[in-house]
Amino acid sequence: MQPVISCICLCFLALPVAAQTAESYAPGTQPPIKLHRLARPIHLDGLVDDPAWQEVDPFPLIMYQPTYKGAMTEPTKIRVAYDDDYLYVAGHLYHINPGNMRGNSFYRDRWSGDETFAIVLDTFNDNENALWFYTTPLGTRFDLAVADDAARGRASTNENWNTFWDVATTRTDEGWFAEMRIPFSSLGFQDEDGRVQMGMIVYRWMAHNNHRYVFPDIPPRWERGSNKPSVAQDVILEGIYSRKPVYVTPYGLGGIQRISELNTPETAYQSTDDFTREIGLDLKYNLTSNLTLDATINTDFAQVEADDQQINLTRFSLFFPEKRQFFQERSGIFEFDTGAGGSRLFHSRRIGLVDGHPIRILGGSRLVGRAGEWDIGMLNMQTARQGDIPAENFGVLRLRRKLFNPFSTVGGLATSRVDINGHYNLTYGLDGIVRMIGDEYLTAKWAQTLDRNPSDTGAFNFLDTGRFMLKWERRNIQGLSYELEFTRSRADYNPTTGFVRRRNVAFFSPDVNYQSFRGADSRLRRIWVGNWSNVFLRNDDGSVETAWLHPFYLLETKGGSRVLLSTAHTYEDVRTSFALSEEVRVPIGSYWFHDVWVEASPPDRWFFRPDVTFRTGTFYDGWKTTVSTGAIWNLSRHLELAGTYELNLIRFTDRAQQLDAHLGQVRIQTALNTHLSAAAFLQYNSVADVFIVNTRIRYHFGEGNDLWLVYNEGLNTERFRPFGPRLPVSGSRAILLKYTYTFIW
Repeated sequence: MQPVISCICLCFLALPVAAQTAESYAPGTQPPIKLHRLARPIHLDGLVDDPAWQEVDPFPLIMYQPTYKGAMTEPTKIRVAYDDDYLYVAGHLYHINPGNMRGNSFYRDRWSGDETFAIVLDTFNDNENALWFYTTPLGTRFDLAVADDAARGRASTNENWNTFWDVATTRTDEGWFAEMRIPFSSLGFQDEDGRVQMGMIVYRWMAHNNHRYVFPDIPPRWERGSNKPSVAQDVILEGIYSRKPVYVTPYGLGGIQRISELNTPETAYQSTDDFTREIGLDLKYNLTSNLTLDATINTDFAQVEADDQQINLTRFSLFFPEKRQFFQERSGIFEFDTGAGGSRLFHSRRIGLVDGHPIRILGGSRLVGRAGEWDIGMLNMQTARQGDIPAENFGVLRLRRKLFNPFSTVGGLATSRVDINGHYNLTYGLDGIVRMIGDEYLTAKWAQTLDRNPSDTGAFNFLDTGRFMLKWERRNIQGLSYELEFTRSRADYNPTTGFVRRRNVAFFSPDVNYQSFRGADSRLRRIWVGNWSNVFLRNDDGSVETAWLHPFYLLETKGGSRVLLSTAHTYEDVRTSFALSEEVRVPIGSYWFHDVWVEASPPDRWFFRPDVTFRTGTFYDGWKTTVSTGAIWNLSRHLELAGTYELNLIRFTDRAQQLDAHLGQVRIQTALNTHLSAAAFLQYNSVADVFIVNTRIRYHFGEGNDLWLVYNEGLNTERFRPFGPRLPVSGSRAILLKYTYTFIW
């Protein structure tokens, strides 16, 4: 423990030095610039040779990585302009050696190490949320939504968000050329008599040398700074007025589903076939340029990819992200993190999913956007009765606005969950994020729940149903950064439309990091040393439930390779025995255990990109060794293979118990072009004894017009059990055909 304490002390002693040497930079202080309004038409063909483009000045780019303001080796010109209906983005993306160009896959929204050209738009200019569009030399489209000012890195990015836009690219011996056309109707924004101000970042990233050229001038002081809304360049568009198109998307679905269930005497499993014939409707309407209404009737998510299997080696719940498209647009506005390991007041997966199994959604509506100074999010959904699960209504209201300065917000969120039997769960939360000075931020949150059954007669206790969080952080990865968080959750706090890992605990987490970015002459891009730690205390007696100390050392090369060396020191006080599998349990007791980690990953330019993690050490009253590896292999632009494999070898020698936990995943993605694609997602989980197949074939006729063929199956790999009848080979199977077409008025 002494080296860990010494490391933390050295990092705190470095604070005055870091404060003195940090580069002076104030995000958002650059004066706004006017984008060019087109007087002549643009033909979207990827040639970027229209006379109209010659009238648009390219932006002055700088190198963002691997060396800030280093020498740019590949000539690049990026231009942005607009007309009455569209925002246009053009790139002249030259290569001195065209063989360095990386276009690995036609598969939409699955980045495979391709070279990218992008624009990030903070359309409401709120310094919190942004829409991110990028493409590759093959014209493959990617669209994402950024929330929380990208403060949580990848966790702040919603990769499942999609909207309407077009792109065209061409490739020559000089390099490649790209044109994007984004309808204003796909962007929520505020206009004042036709004047619109939003934030904008444009960049080019090249796989072969890990170079990123960006506008505006953004120093590498933040993780993922090139998509951080608060550092975007403010741009002005004039003569742009609200559009109110109506998007009506009916769908038709047909197929067969087979489910195996235990019969009433519990002597055998019986299979039943359900022939499915469904129709439904989604509607999108921009009430104003700032507010978008989405409505849905008989919602279906047949084409959504299966959840990633996980192995739970803890006594707490696992978190699964939302993948359903209806809940994606501006989903960041509904974010209400309540601290202590990702707990949140609202999690949309509680709607229409029970233990991962879908429940029919009869319909609902969703309103997101801005009214005046307020960000608004409203959601109401109705589910049907299914077996013993009653019909339920879910409601959510989110309000938030700027306070004190453009980087501080205050707001609240309320949810309701009411079923036809009279049970209800109500919650509310108040939150404030204040930028105190520079990169110093203070966050405070309070949440409370009210959960009652019709037969309940117990008295309501205000404090016992609440949760409080206070956090001070320095949002800067250059030099010294830190985060101090305190959370207290009481015994009766129970947001049934949210996600909570632990209740009735107090949580304290002091994290400290120091990152050094190297100069042009070094082979290293950065060195990162730090320590993450936390402690959970029981409210009842103040005893320690869990404590964790994780010092680490990370090296990143200019080419993008990474090596992480770390140790972890964990204390667990187990008062109730819990199962790791059907045969292995962790007994009651207090445990200290320690392990070491090594992680390594290659640069993105490799066509075959493996990564590996090795972790070994004590584990409760035994030992655990974890080997995790993954690889992506682009055999051609039409075919990609990706896989991960995790092996946990757990031994409790004194108790003669052991567990070998295997988790394997294989993704096969193929695309003939940007229209026809197919994907197979295969998973094996030895702890759950299942093999899951999720296969999807998609023909994309045009934006909003898709045909899907879906095949899903769950196979039982261990059919014989010590008690009960033998399990069937197939637990569930579905073959479905779904067609959607979008009408626009």
